Amino acid sequence: MRLQELVRNTRSYRRFYQDKQISREDLSELVELARLSASGSNKQALKFVILNEKEKCETVFPSTAWAGFIKEWDGPAEGERPSAYIVILGDKEISNSFGVDHGIAAQSIMLGATEKGFGGCMIASLKREKLKKDLKLPEHHEVLLVLALGYPSEKVVIEEVENGNIKYWRDEDDVHHVPKRRLDDLIL
Repeated sequence: MRLQELVRNTRSYRRFYQDKQISREDLSELVELARLSASGSNKQALKFVILNEKEKCETVFPSTAWAGFIKEWDGPAEGERPSAYIVILGDKEISNSFGVDHGIAAQSIMLGATEKGFGGCMIASLKREKLKKDLKLPEHHEVLLVLALGYPSEKVVIEEVENGNIKYWRDEDDVHHVPKRRLDDLIL
């Protein structure tokens, strides 16, 4: 897949075939992409928790919030939830500031997930302290992002922003629409 096609297909998926597992090996290969990515001052202060067991995934889900623009939806129902998660942590024994490293790592992982036929969603709206406690993480690890991963069971399409409205939405067929600003509106 060419890079532009890979980026275009790397969407935020929020519904999955929960019973289709992603192997620990595939998840480790995705973290390897993050490991090889750029890091501010080359501090490499990120750590990763890989979860693909149903019980562990059930531990993560209550700490996540989904699709803030779709108020009437509480997130994926049982059977549509992610079959894997990668929790991105900042190691405060290495650095107290993580800059944009977790964003770079997350995008590398999501591009790799798309290449493998997976979909995912970067989740920053989290109950961080609850998640930290539930996963029994050491005090010096800060929860930065959760990447929800699985085989997507929904269709996500990109369309042009109309009247300045950037809110994503679902149509009557449950297709998820994501408005994007025009390139001419971005380049000054």
